[in-house]
Amino acid sequence: MQEHASNDDGVVVADTQRWLQRAVIGLNLCPFAKAVEVKGQIHYAVSRSVDFKDLLDDLGNELKDLATLTPAIRDTTLLIASDGLTDFLEFNDFLAQANRLLAKRGYAGIFQIASLHPHYEFADAQPDDMANFTNRSPYPTLHILREESIDRAVKAFPHAETIFQANIDTMRRIGPPGWDALGVGASPHGKIGP
Repeated sequence: MQEHASNDDGVVVADTQRWLQRAVIGLNLCPFAKAVEVKGQIHYAVSRSVDFKDLLDDLGNELKDLATLTPAIRDTTLLIASDGLTDFLEFNDFLAQANRLLAKRGYAGIFQIASLHPHYEFADAQPDDMANFTNRSPYPTLHILREESIDRAVKAFPHAETIFQANIDTMRRIGPPGWDALGVGASPHGKIGP
């Protein structure tokens, strides 16, 4: 049984927005997220697909849509796989295919895909390491980012290279109780938040 299969699209988007506001923006995990969120430039797309082919079709559609819009209208897309990719290793396999699709469609250098998952685990980390929570989201999610927006944000942010370590330090400082208090998703204690 999958953790979130019964949630409708509105609940999936609300869960993701809550996580974005409380964890990503609230803990300043991504200093660039607040501006696009406040301006309404984040598109939330829910995919109910459970197999790779259909998920890749959904990703292809989102890439095409993002390419046709200006950053002022839609700067970034969160493609949320609400019913599929619940296994993190399977998710990583899919991510490799997603990046191949990005290149095949001619979007390499234009977009990049960041990965977020309820069971995200860095290769050199233990499953319960709070560092993993920098990339843990309520649902398996592909974050499609514009390369030009990343470049612009990095130029505007002094010492952007320190963000990754600062995020790990933040997660380890708040620990499992701090994460649980956010109520945003998979808990270090194995529970699912609201």
